Amino acid sequence: MLKITLKDGQVREYEAGTKLLEIAKDISPRLGKEVLVGAIDKELRDLDCQPEGDKDINFYTFEDDEGKRVFRHSSSHVMAQAVKRLFPGTKLAIGPAIEEGYYYDFDSQKPFTAEDLEKIEKEMEAIIKEDLPFKRFELSREEALKLFSEIEEPYKVELINDLPLDAVISCYSQGEFTDLCVGPHLPSTGRLKAVKLLSVAGAYWRGDERNKMLQRIYGTSFPEKSKLDEYLFRIEEAKKRDHRRLGIDLDLFSIQEEGPGFPFFHPKGMVLRNELEKFWREEHKKRGYQEIRTPVILNRSLWEQSGHWDHYRENMYFTKIDQADYAVKPMNCPGGILVYRSRLHSYRDLPIRMAELGLVHRHELSGVLHGLMRVRCFTQDDAHIFMLPGQVKNEIIGVIDLVHDFYKIFNFPYHVELSTKPENSIGSDEIWDLATTALKEALEEKGIGYKINEGDGAFYGPKIDFHLEDCLGRTWQCGTIQLDFIMPEMFKLTYVGDDGVKHQPVMLHRVVFGSIERFIGILTEHFAGAFPLWLAPVQARVLPIARRHLEYAGKVKDVLDEKGFRVELDDRNEKVNFKIREAQLQKIPYMLVVGDREAEGGQVSVRNRQLGDLGGMALGEFVLKIQEEVNIKALSPLLNA
Repeated sequence: MLKITLKDGQVREYEAGTKLLEIAKDISPRLGKEVLVGAIDKELRDLDCQPEGDKDINFYTFEDDEGKRVFRHSSSHVMAQAVKRLFPGTKLAIGPAIEEGYYYDFDSQKPFTAEDLEKIEKEMEAIIKEDLPFKRFELSREEALKLFSEIEEPYKVELINDLPLDAVISCYSQGEFTDLCVGPHLPSTGRLKAVKLLSVAGAYWRGDERNKMLQRIYGTSFPEKSKLDEYLFRIEEAKKRDHRRLGIDLDLFSIQEEGPGFPFFHPKGMVLRNELEKFWREEHKKRGYQEIRTPVILNRSLWEQSGHWDHYRENMYFTKIDQADYAVKPMNCPGGILVYRSRLHSYRDLPIRMAELGLVHRHELSGVLHGLMRVRCFTQDDAHIFMLPGQVKNEIIGVIDLVHDFYKIFNFPYHVELSTKPENSIGSDEIWDLATTALKEALEEKGIGYKINEGDGAFYGPKIDFHLEDCLGRTWQCGTIQLDFIMPEMFKLTYVGDDGVKHQPVMLHRVVFGSIERFIGILTEHFAGAFPLWLAPVQARVLPIARRHLEYAGKVKDVLDEKGFRVELDDRNEKVNFKIREAQLQKIPYMLVVGDREAEGGQVSVRNRQLGDLGGMALGEFVLKIQEEVNIKALSPLLNA
């Protein structure tokens, strides 16, 4: 008999040879219909697998990340099969599942066009109707090399040659199509329902610009057409909200040919940036942070001591000064450490919370640059907290609360991931275990659920990552808390304890916005450029109806200027409806129309970009209302309240 333990702790017995799919159907008819992949002792397996002995069994549907990955990886195989049917000379590279979809890299004899994507998509639909079973088989290294050499797939041969000599190699076939793959896959192509090919782009083989440029076709897939339609709607909405286009339309920033990856902020973009930084400074001052500023360029010996020279050098820029090697900083932490080390500290001084809006530079390949989201220079809203071992949990909780309060201002929901020790780490397992446990305990004390992200910590310590969700349901990793026992040791940091002896402090690295530039990009897309009043580069525009109203319009502007509002006067000799449309396109929160009646009564006729015409209002009353809207950092106008 086969004895299995389900994830709810329930134990069931089945006859030997029972397949995972049969077990799923026995547990629940609905599960049997929706299940996409199983797991035996946490290892994902095909549903025709037959477990033996006492096992822990889990099942995953499209609602689970594991199920989505298998569903979309199977979709990439179907896409590759369709391409091979339509374009037989095409060579296959790799085709993984990615977030919200999948891609496959091809070496094709001709560039794929939009018309080709339509043909491939139709062929995929035909393959889905054929309901071909995904069949797994295993080969020795020699057998696999023979097979993929015979079918002329040189990229697969190269991948096989990189495997150990004694490796057992798995492959999958559906119909006439065979691919090198570790799996698992869906039971058959018929389980796919709704597929869509989205775009084609260039991609270097194995991500190396020295290798051949391949063609990468991106696609997505869902178990229901309605879900695909929802996704495509979000894609179209995202295009309308693209911060790169809005950055130009609203004159916020630009990327110039003379500095690819190095954004230029224009006057209106600087207003937005300065308001965010002002908010950041106010909130940090309340919580006992002290602001510092450290140099952009520091010498090689510092980066060797911090470990960046060995672990991060490929992402850094270098220069020489007086024949000595220097590096442009990719991170702010070594500079913060030097500030701490510049004087002797007592245990009574700790915790010391040093905050820095620090400009950093990181080398990124040109192909991954993307507006403000992926740049080569950016400002991290860094802070480094130096503390006693007994203060660790409270300081972590303090940062968690700070991040929560920041995201609440923008009404961003978020989820948390805990990233553990990576392969290229420094420090002992004992130190890593101690740091990881401290982060877990702080999250658990706050009652915050989290997902473990194995092996994705910084090279010097584990971290908590905050992934915020925008209005389109997209997630962005922004805030980070990294606990570090290692750099204080590497830099021989000390404090004098109550026993009069020097001890080593613990260090916390953290950001809230993450990158000011990237956060502005996220906000621009989240609000579609219609920023809340407190952030809007122009908060109000005064629109005189005729030339004779210019004098009163100027007085209205002066009153708002004196109260500290950002206001413009549209004194062009144009019709007022034209001026209103222009202000709407610029996403200005308030338009103040003034004519004879307003001038005589000391009023303004108020229009809001969301609510439309709000009618006449005394100028003083309007000022009080929008002052309150700014003070509480409201996301919606208060004038209709």
